[in-house]
Amino acid sequence: MTDSALAFAEHDHGHCRETMLDELASVAKTRGLRLTPARVRVLELLSEAHRAMGAYELLDRLRAEGLGSQPPVIYRALEFLIDAGFVHKIERLNAYVACCHPAHWHGDGLGGEPGACFLICSRCRRVAEVEDGALDIAIAQAAAGRGFAMRRTVLEIDGTCPACRVSAP
Repeated sequence: MTDSALAFAEHDHGHCRETMLDELASVAKTRGLRLTPARVRVLELLSEAHRAMGAYELLDRLRAEGLGSQPPVIYRALEFLIDAGFVHKIERLNAYVACCHPAHWHGDGLGGEPGACFLICSRCRRVAEVEDGALDIAIAQAAAGRGFAMRRTVLEIDGTCPACRVSAP
């Protein structure tokens, strides 16, 4: 979709949204997935925000737009989008972000598939997804060197984004 560095830069969020929706439509058609208005809208909201959003924040937006008012609506939409590879859950924040690389499999750590790495701004909650083969290799080697069989890799790195660092008192 977009370069993950865009999460911390000013840019056209509409372009991110449209690109992501085009990819979702393509994947849905190829895999025979059913797109509901709530699923599409959740992905729109996440792809234009570039920040972690909680389930209830998303549900409030859906409710205001008449797309659902009960928690199962948002959790089903998020589960669908995670399973399809378009959304990640940021455990540290108990929130969700759009995947910057939905075409890439964020594997289970077996066979050299890349994991997921996130840079999370603790002030504005923007999240940048990092895709770095060298990082994946270093983690796999560290685990293998200790006889550890990796199943899944997710790194969540807490810090401050460039914009928040500049605006800090």
